[in-house]
Amino acid sequence: MHTRGHELPAPMRQHLGLTALVVRDYDEAIGFFVGTLGFTLVDDSYQPAQDKRWVVVAPPGSMESALLLARATSDVQRAAIGNQSGGRVFLFLYTDDFWRDYERYRTKGVEFVRPPKVEGYGTVAVFKDLYGNLWDLVQLAGQSTR
Repeated sequence: MHTRGHELPAPMRQHLGLTALVVRDYDEAIGFFVGTLGFTLVDDSYQPAQDKRWVVVAPPGSMESALLLARATSDVQRAAIGNQSGGRVFLFLYTDDFWRDYERYRTKGVEFVRPPKVEGYGTVAVFKDLYGNLWDLVQLAGQSTR
């Protein structure tokens, strides 16, 4: 498309792909995210050049976003485990069925620190991951279940 002799740039398309989550141990983190929360293990491969593993997990049905589980390797990184956002909710897990996931997580021992609440934007509760990071479990208003 041209305007006054100039071609307009193509619209930019971006998305967040990976969010690094500092963890104490790869296998315990996989156990929680895959075994407890039901995430998919997307990749678990050894990177010999850095002598580390590349571990990626994603919520079921996720198309673009995933977590890179990054094992802490220094005192500074170890200090950030469980407190990557200074005690604020750090990650937001959107679901198509709040009550299904809320009950499933509770039966698997996930600790909810704020009970379910219906807000104008949807239904939400706050839970801790295995390290203490805070997450919102959210079903947006108007999104029917099933």
